Amino acid sequence: MPGTVWFVGAGPGDPDLITVKGRRLLEQAGAILFAGSLVDQAATLYAPTGCEIRDSKDMTLEEMTDWLTAAARKHATVVRLQTGDPGLYGALIEMTRPLTAAGIDWAVVPGVSSAMASMAAAGETLTLPEITQTVILTRVAGRTPMPPGEELEALAAHKTTLCIYLSITLLHKVQEALIKAGWSEDAPILVVQKASWPGEEKIVRGTLRDIKRKCQEEKIASQAMIVASPTLGAADWPDLIRSKLYDPTFAHRFRKATENPTHE
Repeated sequence: MPGTVWFVGAGPGDPDLITVKGRRLLEQAGAILFAGSLVDQAATLYAPTGCEIRDSKDMTLEEMTDWLTAAARKHATVVRLQTGDPGLYGALIEMTRPLTAAGIDWAVVPGVSSAMASMAAAGETLTLPEITQTVILTRVAGRTPMPPGEELEALAAHKTTLCIYLSITLLHKVQEALIKAGWSEDAPILVVQKASWPGEEKIVRGTLRDIKRKCQEEKIASQAMIVASPTLGAADWPDLIRSKLYDPTFAHRFRKATENPTHE
């Protein structure tokens, strides 16, 4: 019987951010196909001696699926190691359909996305009570067009947190779209290159007006997350609206409310 192909999210770059399940699968894999242009090769250090390891950066989709199919006919456990989470800009279904057609079992292990890693690196939060409770993961149209209604200007009109992938070379389009959507030129913008990569991470803070210049000064032109959010900089605000869950005046099934809480 053929083995199983596991699509494993390697996380944003730091090998320690792979899930325990993902690492366990790497440790028992007979073959690993990893995205060498994006995944730090250190993640393959978990592979056992004798494991067949291939870098996919020069392969087409057909070459990758053929490789995975052949590997699954030889090994019980095959890992396709992808950056971030396999289901987010990872061509997951394009790769699984040929495997299903060939009778190869497959499964997915989720991973930490660079959006979360970027906010963690910068000490920021994606959501805040009564500021925004919505996060939009998107990109700017480049060689891959956006479906109708998903243009950045339309999404930005919601004034919520925007995590913009694969768009650092189109930063001028991000600026134009947000300004057209009514964002102030003074709105804070965060750019993180290679979030969590040991020794390679860069964090740039700016405004919609100057973020492109600051990124040019830092020579950031690839592998960067752009975040526009009304939550940015909240750690330095003089006042915050408290989360209801932890407010002593808010009751729920695990805690009774206190009418007149005291604070020491």
